[in-house]
Parts: sequence; C-alpha cells; structure tokens
Amino acid sequence: MKELLTKIRNRKGQSIVELSLITPLLLVALVVPADFGVAFFAANLTNTAAREGARIGSQIGKSGGVDTDRDFTSANALAVKNEVIAKMPSYLSARSVTVKFYENTPANCLEMIEVTASGNYNFYFYQVLRLFGATVPSYRTISRTAQFAYRYQPYSNDTRCTATTVNTSYTNL
Repeated sequence: MKELLTKIRNRKGQSIVELSLITPLLLVALVVPADFGVAFFAANLTNTAAREGARIGSQIGKSGGVDTDRDFTSANALAVKNEVIAKMPSYLSARSVTVKFYENTPANCLEMIEVTASGNYNFYFYQVLRLFGATVPSYRTISRTAQFAYRYQPYSNDTRCTATTVNTSYTNL
C-alpha cells in the first residue's frame, strides 16, 4: 500500500503537464471554426449588400439623357455605391464597389445593372500560423456580384444589352 501511495504522490505534476499540452490544441479547435464562421458571415453580408445595391439600382430613376431616352449616370452609380457600402461589414479592409449599367446596345435590349462588392478579410488563424513561421496569405478577398434587370422597360426586351454606359469602380472605402 505504501508503494502505491508513493507512486500517486509522485504523479502530481502529470496533470499540469497534460493540461499544458492539450490547451493549445483546444484553443485552436475553438478558434478555427469561429474564425471561419465570421468569414462566412462576412461573405454572406457582402452578398446581401451587392444584391441589395443591384435591386436599388434596378428601380432607380434614370437621370441622364433626353426625356424620350433616359440614361444612367455616374450620380446613379454613386447612389447605388452608397447603399452597398452602408450594408457591407466594416471589418473588411480595402472594400470596393463596382457599378455597371448595361443599356442601349443592341437596340431594344434588356437593360441590366451589375454590382460587385468586395473586401479583404484578415483571418485570425492565419496570423497565429505566421507566428509559428508558416507562409500563409495576409488576407482573403471576399467578392460577390449581383445582376438585376432594370425594372422600367418593355417586357419584350429579351436580348441582354452588351454595352456599358456607366462602369464606375470605387476603391478603398
């Protein structure tokens, strides 16, 4: 019995060693899914922002051209950009928005708006890997594009327009 008690007393440090070896693995197992979950959420918010911008742009009143043939302008693109940026997550770096209005070519074509929203997400896990000497990228670019047909046009338009009258990119927002 004395020998058993002596062996048990000599194993007091074993628990601390086991805990110190397991703790980093547990932290990684908790941080990695959370980090990728936040990145997935950021991508979802970026997709929603692009889709919402395209929806707003498809219903916006054209402000350029003549009364019989209105055209989209850069002011229309700026209004769409402001809506997209308001809905994008602020923790994305180097955010950018591109607004394209397709109209007029060929004749009687289906007018479209295309909105592309993008930004860089800095993974926390990548930063931790860099501390240990791994070569991983500093960030991942999240980019989403949405297209909508312009709402106020004849339904007989079935061929998509190919020419862009407005193609504006806003970067580092």
